[in-house]
Amino acid sequence: MKPLTVRFCGETYTVEEPHDFFVGREGDLEIDDNPYLHRHFLRIYPDNGMWWIANVGNLLSATVTDSSGSMQAWLSSGARLPIVFPSLTVLFSAGSTTYDFAIEAADDYFTASPHAGAGVSSTTIMPVTLTLSQKQLILSLAENVLTQSVPGRGEVPSSADAAARLGWSMTTFNRKLDNVCEKLDKIGVTGLRGGRGRLANNRRARLVEYAVATHLVSVEDLPLLDRRRGEEPDD
Repeated sequence: MKPLTVRFCGETYTVEEPHDFFVGREGDLEIDDNPYLHRHFLRIYPDNGMWWIANVGNLLSATVTDSSGSMQAWLSSGARLPIVFPSLTVLFSAGSTTYDFAIEAADDYFTASPHAGAGVSSTTIMPVTLTLSQKQLILSLAENVLTQSVPGRGEVPSSADAAARLGWSMTTFNRKLDNVCEKLDKIGVTGLRGGRGRLANNRRARLVEYAVATHLVSVEDLPLLDRRRGEEPDD
């Protein structure tokens, strides 16, 4: 098999068989000295003639997407995914920090369609239409990740800070966050609800991961943050 290239914060790493490549607080790619991050979180390794990425942690999950954002998978603890696209982006959150790194492969088994995609959880992610205020809410949480000068890490603000950025009350912000998470949960986005009738504790970070990975929001949308700023949304 041809080697893989991993890129993080301007650094480049080469992954060659038969060696494994570990990502975490320690390992081949030392992401950060973050106490919320596993010592070994992700493993990239060869198996049966293909490269795989596996979640070897026991608490955190990762979002994996192709370069077009049309294929999105949620890699939970114990899950693994074959690396079949020429370019993948991996996003995950530990505490209030969201990280992302790229995997580039010389072998291209599949070509992604820009119109549809399916995650490894066997759930097809359908297009979703957002209102202006829903998009503003997502942007208020994803702003630091979208504006990184070099992709690698970005802080997800607290709900209070995000609400202040928009000029909304906390009641309005939480209501809109509930609505957005419910809308995405209904179309098959995992990780936004902790179970029947319960919202996931880390839903803000998961929402940012999904929105950035699938290009639901982009840096070009950031001017929307100052549109109707301070007005309580009625949509």
